[in-house]
Amino acid sequence: MRERVLTTADLNRALLARQLLLERSKLPLTRALERVGGIQAQYAPSSYIALWSRLERFALSDLNRALERRRVVQGTLLRSTIHLVSASDYWPFAVGSRSGRRDSWLRFEKKRLGPVDMDERAALVRSALAGRVLHRDKLLELLREHDPTGGTLAWNALSAWIDLVRAPPSGTWERRRADLYALAEDWLGPPDVTHELSVELLLRRYLGGFGPARLADVASWAGLPVGELQPVAERVRLRRFRDEEGRELLDLARAPLPGGEAPAPVRFLPTWDATLLAHARRTQILPERFRSLVFDTKTPHSTPTFLVDGAVAGTWDVERSRKEATITLEPFERLPAGARRELREEAERLVRVMEPDAESHVVAGAG
Repeated sequence: MRERVLTTADLNRALLARQLLLERSKLPLTRALERVGGIQAQYAPSSYIALWSRLERFALSDLNRALERRRVVQGTLLRSTIHLVSASDYWPFAVGSRSGRRDSWLRFEKKRLGPVDMDERAALVRSALAGRVLHRDKLLELLREHDPTGGTLAWNALSAWIDLVRAPPSGTWERRRADLYALAEDWLGPPDVTHELSVELLLRRYLGGFGPARLADVASWAGLPVGELQPVAERVRLRRFRDEEGRELLDLARAPLPGGEAPAPVRFLPTWDATLLAHARRTQILPERFRSLVFDTKTPHSTPTFLVDGAVAGTWDVERSRKEATITLEPFERLPAGARRELREEAERLVRVMEPDAESHVVAGAG
């Protein structure tokens, strides 16, 4: 039987539906995080904005409470970047991506790491953190005492050798600097999942949150070689499609496929939203002509964006004076009148959430 061909528009709407961006969801926060494959969170406020755009009646305090109660956690996971995931997903994400993270550090930083024994450094930090939460500066000081390179590089690489979580209140809306750390096994209990099952969950989470997709896209997102994912994909029961160029796309059974004509509302995305990264390029949620306006390859840098009709159409920023909060919209091209009205309405809702104690809220730009 010939496989169904999915257009770029089909793939765009599928991604938006699975990322809860076609319609805000009533899912509990933890289940929503599992549905979208976690949230990239190098900048702490990004998680809050991402969840506000995806969930009905989301309040900033909801995420604070979930972090404090350890229902969700932040840690260095896929591609050695900070992710917010459910407590249940933490260990599969950590165990499944560990080999890829470690291989990447050894491949690109071996010369700079020099004679530093990372297993030894990990044991040192693990001993210091056992049963405690410590500030990053304390841990860096500990590494410097035993590391002729100064400790910073070893600290950055350490997450591939030891599983750490960012402990609240650090890394939250109110205290954005992520500088308090705990051992994941102390915070959540020891891991109880194999590497093989962890990689399978990563495959399922990616397809559930970003599919249908090529196996290479899954590998790019997870930071794993395609060869490691191939036997897992063969074992798991998957649907198969083709894109317009004839490439095979994999998908979970019964995952949403709303079709390319489905209406897409205006949505606001935070810095480093994963839908805009290279692994999701097939969906054109970020039109290629705008990519250089969103990502600075020299930094690298990302800027907050907004979607109109399912694609990035501009950037936004919030500034606060003593009494007034202003959200400024900068469309890349002139927008239709209806889209401008919808954009301004959604922008006003967002700035009120971000700056609730301001006496006035202003929307600037977008005509």
